[in-house]
Amino acid sequence: MPSASPSDTISKPRTPATVTARKPILLVVDDEEGPRQSLKIVFKNDYEVLLASDGQSALELIRDHEVSVAILDILMAGMSGIELLAQIKEVRPSIGVIMLTAYETLETARHAIRYGACDYLNKPFDITSMRAAVARALEKSRIAESFSTTDEKLNALQAEIQDQQLQQEIIKTKGEIYASVLHDINSPLTVISGYVEMINEAIRDAASVEGEQLEIIKDDLGKLTGQVTRCFEISRRYLSFLHNNPSGERARVGMNQILADMKELLSRHPSASGHKLGFHGLPEDVVADINGTDLLQILLNLTLNALQCTEKPHTVEVRCARLTTPMNLAEMVDCSTERLINREAFLNKPPLLLVSVHDSGPGIPESIMPRMFEEKFTTKSADKGTGLGLSIVKRLIKEAGGAIRLQTQAGAGTKFTLCLQACEK
Repeated sequence: MPSASPSDTISKPRTPATVTARKPILLVVDDEEGPRQSLKIVFKNDYEVLLASDGQSALELIRDHEVSVAILDILMAGMSGIELLAQIKEVRPSIGVIMLTAYETLETARHAIRYGACDYLNKPFDITSMRAAVARALEKSRIAESFSTTDEKLNALQAEIQDQQLQQEIIKTKGEIYASVLHDINSPLTVISGYVEMINEAIRDAASVEGEQLEIIKDDLGKLTGQVTRCFEISRRYLSFLHNNPSGERARVGMNQILADMKELLSRHPSASGHKLGFHGLPEDVVADINGTDLLQILLNLTLNALQCTEKPHTVEVRCARLTTPMNLAEMVDCSTERLINREAFLNKPPLLLVSVHDSGPGIPESIMPRMFEEKFTTKSADKGTGLGLSIVKRLIKEAGGAIRLQTQAGAGTKFTLCLQACEK
């Protein structure tokens, strides 16, 4: 077989993998100089073309360059194209690989597809077919890179959440509260992770991805990447409170920011499916005198309970209001349809922030109204509820010097209203 020409692998200095090429990089591996040079001429205007005459040289180039597409001759001296394909996928799985041969057999084709080749073409190749194959391989490579980036972000975030949950166990009571916050934040990430895995399965064994299927996958990946990024930002914001406030000092967040975060966290939550969920902020933002993580936890608990109050389609609305006068507590009488929690310790000093979670579900039966805030009391089955949600809400509201007003009516829904001190401007 002809030896490598000086212009193949030696003439170009190695570029560190961290340097981003202006053009996508195409690697051509063939132990014959003619096909190598022909493909370089065909693709030199659209790609940065690297040439290698054997498998070992090809692997060195792949380790040193961000190769997107590789064209491999199957029959080569030393390492075969099939063997090289398997090693390439171990080094960099996202590379789109096209196999090229003058001696096609069913067995080699099977091996090529099994190891993840995008296409399998015969020599002499048709330029139009080769261009189309390289374009498809490049698209599949970009999709794989996008998936890999999203998956890495997801794994890193979930690992950080798991680590934080372990750390919070040491803080006992506070640890339980924050762990439940992180659990709620982790729910949409679990959904996203499963959906990303489905996309990965769809493209993993496909010889090529094109047309409508390609556009659908690209669109889904874009949306999922955006969701992961937003969940990542939300988690970072609340996790930072734990790192930056070890003494327990309150870290406050604007109410409109809390509502925006809740909208992102719950928009893809399984409990929201089939129901209408609305968030209504304030014309001018208000900061409540309560830890931002605690407030998020309270509202997530109340909103998820509201979404789960019935499987029938219903509406859940979260609304805010700012009061400049004290509330009239005398008109709030505890009875079978209404309760006021922490009446005695509620400061009731304006300015006040009222945040309500109102559902149009079946309402709360009179028989269980007195037990709604008892620890470990739940109306859900043992595998779906722990009975800790409202007891945690009650504890956090008391610590903040606030109150909770519960109003319900059979057939007309339930309304929880948080009554909190608003921070002075």
